[in-house]
Amino acid sequence: MKAIALTTYGGPGVLREVDLPTPEAGPGEVRIRVHAAAVNPTDAMLRTGVYAARTTDVPPPYVPGMDAAGVIDQLGPGADGRLSVGQRVVALVVPTGPRGAYAEQIVVPAESVVPAPAGTDHAEAATLLMNAATARLALDTLALPKGATVAVTGAAGAVGGYTVELAKADGLTVVADAAPHDRDLVRGFGADHVVDRGTDVAARIRELAPGGVPGLVDGSDQREEAVPAVADGGAFVALRGWQGPAGRGVTVTPVMVAGVRADTALLDTLRRQAEKGVLSLRVAKVLPASDAAEAHRLLEAGGLRGRLVLDFS
Repeated sequence: MKAIALTTYGGPGVLREVDLPTPEAGPGEVRIRVHAAAVNPTDAMLRTGVYAARTTDVPPPYVPGMDAAGVIDQLGPGADGRLSVGQRVVALVVPTGPRGAYAEQIVVPAESVVPAPAGTDHAEAATLLMNAATARLALDTLALPKGATVAVTGAAGAVGGYTVELAKADGLTVVADAAPHDRDLVRGFGADHVVDRGTDVAARIRELAPGGVPGLVDGSDQREEAVPAVADGGAFVALRGWQGPAGRGVTVTPVMVAGVRADTALLDTLRRQAEKGVLSLRVAKVLPASDAAEAHRLLEAGGLRGRLVLDFS
């Protein structure tokens, strides 16, 4: 089968099209004929070696990709009775060696697979799980009561946009940041207040909430720049592993989406929310899988609204 892989860490050019053995579904697993795989920042982190310490006992090639959409073509023994051969599905994939989403066929635990949202194509469906699950995990970590205020940085991005939408569905008041050309987009997600993005975002949030907000999801990875927006004793969720310190009794919690890969109920709730329009599935551009290196260049150039998607059809 065709896959996009790397054998050495580096820039986008290390991604190559390779032929790998067709995987077989083992006990409790399903095999998916992948039609679309979203390109996420974590894929670039794998490519550059940020996660190298986690794969010291796994030989290359390494196949990136945590978001896949396609059709089940094999069920392993004891696979979940929810699923069937021929069913359109999405999967949250944890890439280990050759088991990433950038491949024509992948094998994943059945618990990490849910039906594709009705009314979506493969590219749209592929943009859902990883980013929406990250947003859900971030909000669950904050555990703010209904009616409380949450701040979201990077609100125009994939995780940030989902965080705004889920926060509103939870009954929270949302203060979000945006560049001038993204203000209408972020308001469309449901943000109650939109402030200018930038290094002074904390001061702008404080203008609306002089005592600070009880919780903040740092979708723009601003870390120390964003912390002052949080009230004393409040909570700050980091998405790229930052652990603080933040001072003033502010709790910093990094969240990792791999921790919910087995939470089928959570993943299926996100699928239903996408079907209902609570979550907006955004595709920036679809590229042939063979153009994975170009997709990574576009990702690193920034400014995308929605996810790049690789087509494996």
